[in-house]
Amino acid sequence: MKAIIPVAGAGTKLRPHSYTQPKALIPLAGKTVLSIIIDQLKSAGINEFVFIVGYLGDKIQDYVKAKYPDIKAHYVHQYDRQGVGHAIKLARTIINQDEVFVVLGDTICEYDVQEVVNSPHSMIGVRKVDDPRDFGVAEIDEDCSISHVVEKPQIPKSNMAMVGLYKIRESDQMFQCLENNIRQGLRSHGEYSLTDALDCMIKMGVQFKSFKVENWFDCGRKETLLESNATLLKKFAPVTDARLYENTVVIPPVSIGAGCTIKNSIIGPNVTIGENTVIDDSIVKNSIIGSFSNLFDIVLDESVIGSDTNLRGETRSLNIGDNTSIDLG
Repeated sequence: MKAIIPVAGAGTKLRPHSYTQPKALIPLAGKTVLSIIIDQLKSAGINEFVFIVGYLGDKIQDYVKAKYPDIKAHYVHQYDRQGVGHAIKLARTIINQDEVFVVLGDTICEYDVQEVVNSPHSMIGVRKVDDPRDFGVAEIDEDCSISHVVEKPQIPKSNMAMVGLYKIRESDQMFQCLENNIRQGLRSHGEYSLTDALDCMIKMGVQFKSFKVENWFDCGRKETLLESNATLLKKFAPVTDARLYENTVVIPPVSIGAGCTIKNSIIGPNVTIGENTVIDDSIVKNSIIGSFSNLFDIVLDESVIGSDTNLRGETRSLNIGDNTSIDLG
């Protein structure tokens, strides 16, 4: 089985961070969105990955090569972003007729990966939501079979949203449906969607089973990113020895990267700090701080701060991209 991970999106809802960093590489609980996805799939024995890259794709390649030299990685460029369906179609020559596990590059879920991989059926991950109109929606029978899927319906017949996890045994039919939809110009909401291809497969007689994810972490916006960071820190964050940092109080859970210098500060709770960051005379809570940043004499809450950033000043809630210098004094 091979994995396809589309990471070509521009991440417009996470700007300014996504101007200089792919959304999949935003730091989260001492990891990145992409590393959590890869680790989950590797744990189930998947070791060959196809990354659909676009904007800032070189950063994805550099990251994967540095962090995962043991996997077999392919990179396919989607120069013209026309939707997830279009992105996946580009991987056909690499996949051939192998089984595939498609995971959208901003999807972090908790589920039994091994059980899904070993299932004899094609499967789609779902979760009940209050308002399904912003999601792909699956209509599910009593035996967990999926009878119909539709992208962002105005009048949903189901409240089971597809979360971006698709285990496909019949990859040849998937690519046939994708190519037919693109040839016919069949778009949903202006894009070629994977959902339309899956519905085409269901009409061809391919059986899909649904599986429910235990948790689904939204990493698409600043507010939900911070919520996800707090939840994941409780699961992943190691115990931090505050004695490593001069005159500093650490309130768990926190994740502090290697090479950080912190003194005269209070850090936490729910804080992720990247590598080689310097923090002095500051209070930081419920925030994500990038690598190689410098914070002095500032109080931060509910903030996302990019890498290579210098901050000096007073109390604020900030959303600042990379390579920034701000003096609030």
